[in-house]
Amino acid sequence: MPPFPHAGEIAALATACCWTVTALAFESAGKRVGSLAVNLIRLVIAALFLSAFCWAVRGLPLPTDASLHAWGWLALSGIVGFTIGDLCLFRAFVVVGSRISMLLMSLVPPMTALIGWALLGERLDGWDWAGMALTVGGVSWVVAERKRDGNGMIAARPPVSGILLGLGGALGQAVGLVLSKHGMGDYHPFAATQIRVYAGIAGFAVLFCCIGWWPKVNAALRNRGAMARMSLGAVFGPFLGVSLSLAAVKYTQAGVAATIMSLVPVLILAPSALIKHEPITARAALGAAIAVGGVSLLFL
Repeated sequence: MPPFPHAGEIAALATACCWTVTALAFESAGKRVGSLAVNLIRLVIAALFLSAFCWAVRGLPLPTDASLHAWGWLALSGIVGFTIGDLCLFRAFVVVGSRISMLLMSLVPPMTALIGWALLGERLDGWDWAGMALTVGGVSWVVAERKRDGNGMIAARPPVSGILLGLGGALGQAVGLVLSKHGMGDYHPFAATQIRVYAGIAGFAVLFCCIGWWPKVNAALRNRGAMARMSLGAVFGPFLGVSLSLAAVKYTQAGVAATIMSLVPVLILAPSALIKHEPITARAALGAAIAVGGVSLLFL
């Protein structure tokens, strides 16, 4: 049972806020030192924060009290979500940018709902489907807008490779969420995130050994600007954001939680306008209003 009404929905909304910061921080860091290095380093930073937090709150710096069931499914979730899914997503950030990447990530809610129905037997009522449709539609409307460059020309269409990377990231997140819910049960969300993070680190370590990427990781560690952005992204991403996302799927349907988390492209409008000086168009404002209306339905 949730500790208070709409605990899952509120956790999902907080996740979206955290991931807004993460998207901007990791896009900037990835363009400085490469997305692969960012993927590993941010997980190591997050593991340190998670250990300190769990030691202070639970008295256990490591998830030694987790069952074999939790370890197995959460580790698999970490490989699918972090190593495979985020590997694709972070590369998509570099190839097509955070805006187009998050458009493709708006497919996560329907993917999650279908996977949750198939694997967990979750059911959604008419209001849930209506809220999901409005939210996904509003988000898609915002991020599908074709931007103009400084000369007034419409930006070129994104490359197919970037689209495929974004779709891979969406599928990885959807499958990872459902596997997390199945493996977590009543286990503590932050400790469950520890297991996922450790599995993600192990996956990237094996990958880097195979492709000989460790010199690039060492170079990234010496880039102070990138490290500052990765640290910020690690706090709001795999530390707070992912832990809150597990709390969200614990206390509400996975499809509903994923829908609310998909608000990132709407929430990112204001900081993008302030930091990147990107104007907020009438279409973006209307799409944001539609998405917020959809989330409101999910809270009813």
